[in-house]
Amino acid sequence: MKKSLKKVLSLGLVSVMTASLFAGCGKKDSGSDAFIIGGLGPLSGKAASYGVSVKQGANIAVEKINAEGGVKVGDKTIQLKLNFVDDEASPDVAVSAYNTVMDNGAQAILGAVTSDAHMAITDLTNDDGILTITPSASIAGATAYPNIFRLCFTDPVQGITMAKYAIETLGHKKIAVIYNNSDPYSTGVKDAFNAEVAKLGGEIVASEAFEKDAVDFSTQLTKIKGSGAEIIFVPTYYTEASYIATQAAELSVGLPFIGSDGWDGILAQVVDAKVLEGSVFLSPFVATDENPDVQSFVEAYQKEYKAVPDQFAADGYDVVYLIKAALEKAGTTDSKDLVAAMTQIKVDGLTGSVSFDEDGEPNKGAKFVKIENGKYVAITVE
Repeated sequence: MKKSLKKVLSLGLVSVMTASLFAGCGKKDSGSDAFIIGGLGPLSGKAASYGVSVKQGANIAVEKINAEGGVKVGDKTIQLKLNFVDDEASPDVAVSAYNTVMDNGAQAILGAVTSDAHMAITDLTNDDGILTITPSASIAGATAYPNIFRLCFTDPVQGITMAKYAIETLGHKKIAVIYNNSDPYSTGVKDAFNAEVAKLGGEIVASEAFEKDAVDFSTQLTKIKGSGAEIIFVPTYYTEASYIATQAAELSVGLPFIGSDGWDGILAQVVDAKVLEGSVFLSPFVATDENPDVQSFVEAYQKEYKAVPDQFAADGYDVVYLIKAALEKAGTTDSKDLVAAMTQIKVDGLTGSVSFDEDGEPNKGAKFVKIENGKYVAITVE
């Protein structure tokens, strides 16, 4: 994690130039500094909803922290600045986006948002030794380097949690699965789910794969309809899940759905919300949560963006507050000290109370969301 002298001097020069720029613009008080958070996520393409939400949630946090006086770091008061760049959920573009935010003086990384994009930059972040917190890259191995932390649940945790929900809570033993075999997120959740189902005495009676950019799922659904399945697990992002649910209704499959956290935002993807009625998916955040902090965030988000925030917006918000806590704990903006501080902090965020282990994984609880009457409703699962 040690930087070369050249990199240290380079980052130091960027920091000096950045501070001079902000001073020239008159955007900070004497004795204050700007701390730049480099953000990466899809702002265009099929996964744009995730990146836009993360960016907007992070913006709300930055504006709130700055309005309340900034972050006290040692004897300085620091204002936060977010520089968020579109990575199109593409590994190649993510590398370019990372280089862009680093060239612009990033001192911590918020991102990437999707698993493939995040994995493409992990080597680079490790080489630079920069604190990196992904809000939502759930793939196993996402935190392989000591400078990287994740806020979201891992793919294995999601799979195990939903298998227990299907069998122990709902009482279903015969389960069908539809997954994207070209997506590590989808296959990772599926593999853990299938293994846990077997462990709990259940049976995967149909395991139907599809490839990237698929839009017709009639073949898979027809097989599932005749499989004797009692429920369908769909560990995919909301785009594919919305097609699957809609086509299942058209084919009168008549089975309930459960999903992973990629389902968040699915109601905006369907014409008729009835095709999702009763579906349950995993999520760390629900906008209808009565927690005062959640409602304050929802109000600010709706005022700013005229939309209801999803879990990705809450993830972006919480990552900014994790960086704030690390800065306060470290008492410095040095990346090495910020990384060390991450395992010493605990933040009561919108997505729950979170702390981190030595592997960069979060200690936090899971929440379940049920779709009822066209709305997301938090449910309690014993």
